[in-house]
Amino acid sequence: MIVSVSRRTDIPALYTDWFFHRLAAGEVQVPNPMNPAQVRCVSLRPDDVDGFVFWSKYPAPMLDRLEDLGDIPFYFQYSLNPYGADIEPGIPSLERRIETLLRLSDRIGPDRVTWRYDPILLNSTWTPARHEEQFGAMATTLAGAVRSCVFSFVDRYRKNSKTLTRLCIQTWDETGMDDMARRLSEAARATGLRLETCAEPLDLSTYGIGHAACVDASRFGRFRPGPDRNQRPACGCSPSVDIGMYDTCTLGCVYCYANASREAALRAFRAHDPAADRLSRPRIPADDSTPPI
Repeated sequence: MIVSVSRRTDIPALYTDWFFHRLAAGEVQVPNPMNPAQVRCVSLRPDDVDGFVFWSKYPAPMLDRLEDLGDIPFYFQYSLNPYGADIEPGIPSLERRIETLLRLSDRIGPDRVTWRYDPILLNSTWTPARHEEQFGAMATTLAGAVRSCVFSFVDRYRKNSKTLTRLCIQTWDETGMDDMARRLSEAARATGLRLETCAEPLDLSTYGIGHAACVDASRFGRFRPGPDRNQRPACGCSPSVDIGMYDTCTLGCVYCYANASREAALRAFRAHDPAADRLSRPRIPADDSTPPI
């Protein structure tokens, strides 16, 4: 079993203490997002876990505790975008996030850190030319610290549609995606970076760009089954169990599909109990804690 930590919220940035409490306990309770009354007990015992896939925009709180994972294999999907506080209001500066990625890579090696340039936004500010410039500069800075980069184009969901409209963020057409991919491929080639897309059906093999399996059983020495039926049709991921919960990530990224609102996530964070058996069960009474980053 592969454990995803987590597509639904940034556990490494916000809930590191809770995660290691659950790891020590050997299990975690995970309510079904569609039916919270239905709860699954997920084992975190080394004999039951093939590996952890950590998803984060700022995993600094976890860096000094990686040894607590013991012999369980793991790797990171590290989202690193050049957007400002108007797009990603809850995370540190780009410089601090790059520094954290470099520290992480230095500790666990470049083959266990995948850079995610994800999602690629499009409006009058974030034009293809600006993405090309920013991506190229970041690729140069990260050269040697990562081997691969996964990217995708912004999608509209019920939870982000109004915010994307307010910021005049457009939907990419196939011609625009093809042109953007060509620009990124040229920048990646200059630094030896391998490019892959995340759940994008477009064939970009002309530019040497493949389809990613962000959760990849073969990276844990396992046969890669697939596809994961719980993901989008173009997703190449191996099946996994996600232990996160929606409406708990306080980072506030405007393109997020996992939160009804940042305010709801802040309330969940403030009520959160690091010793609880599940991410969504609050302590009573709730305190006035604020996110740690």
